[in-house]
Amino acid sequence: MAGHSKWHNIKHKKAAQDQKRGKIFTKVMREIEVAVRQGGPNPENNPRLRLAIEMAKSVNMPKDNVERAIKKATGELGAQMVEDVFFEGYGPGGVAMYISAITDNKNRTASQIRAIFSKFGGSLAEAGSVSWIFERKGVFAFPVSDQAQKEKIADFAIEIGAEDISDLTDTLEVYCDPKNFEELKSKFEQAGFIWERAEVTFIPKNTVKVSGKDAEALMKLMNALDDHDDVQRVWANFEIDDQEMERLL
Repeated sequence: MAGHSKWHNIKHKKAAQDQKRGKIFTKVMREIEVAVRQGGPNPENNPRLRLAIEMAKSVNMPKDNVERAIKKATGELGAQMVEDVFFEGYGPGGVAMYISAITDNKNRTASQIRAIFSKFGGSLAEAGSVSWIFERKGVFAFPVSDQAQKEKIADFAIEIGAEDISDLTDTLEVYCDPKNFEELKSKFEQAGFIWERAEVTFIPKNTVKVSGKDAEALMKLMNALDDHDDVQRVWANFEIDDQEMERLL
C-alpha cells in the first residue's frame, strides 16, 4: 500500500527538477523568513532555520536566495509581514487533511483553501477536527533499494534510538521522537548514511483506504493545495493501492 509518504517523496524528487521549481523556491524562502523571525538568523541556534536551509539545498536553491530571505526577515530588505497558519479538513473518502501555510492575509488564504476543498469534493473543518489524528515525528528518508543496505541502515537506526522504520520500495524511512531528531541526524552523518530528506513533520496515527474516483479526486485535491502559493505542506491519512498510486501520479 502507498500513501502520503510516497506522494510526498515523489513531490520532493520532482521539486528539484520540474517547471514548478520557482514556486518551490518561493515556498522555501517564506519558510526561511518565518524561521528567522521566530528564532533569529543563526542556524546553529535556530533548528527551524537549519531545516529550512537544508530544504533549500535539497531542491538546489541558489545560496543567494537563502541569503536574500534571511536579509528580508531581519529587515535589511523590505518585506511583508507573514505568519504561520494551519487549516484542517476532510478530502474525498473521509480522508483527514492538515495543511500548513504562510500568508500575509489569513482571511484571503482561508477563503481560497475553502474553495479548493469544495472544488474537489472535500470540506474545510473547524480547528481541532483532524489535527489530533497527526503527531509530530522526525523523519529521515534514505534513497536505497538494495535490501542488504536497507537492513544495514535499519539496524543502525534501531541501535541509535529510532522509533519506527518503513520500507517504501526505493526509499527507507526512519522515524524518531522530534526531541531526538538532531541527535539521530548527527549520528547518521557520522556513520556516513546520507539521506534524501530529513525533517520534523506530521505522521497520521491511523489511515483511510481510498480507491477509484475517491482516490483520483483526492490526488487532484492534494496537488491543487500543494500548488497554492501560500501552502507549505499538506498531510493526509490516506492509503492507496501501489499500482493505483503509480497511475495517479
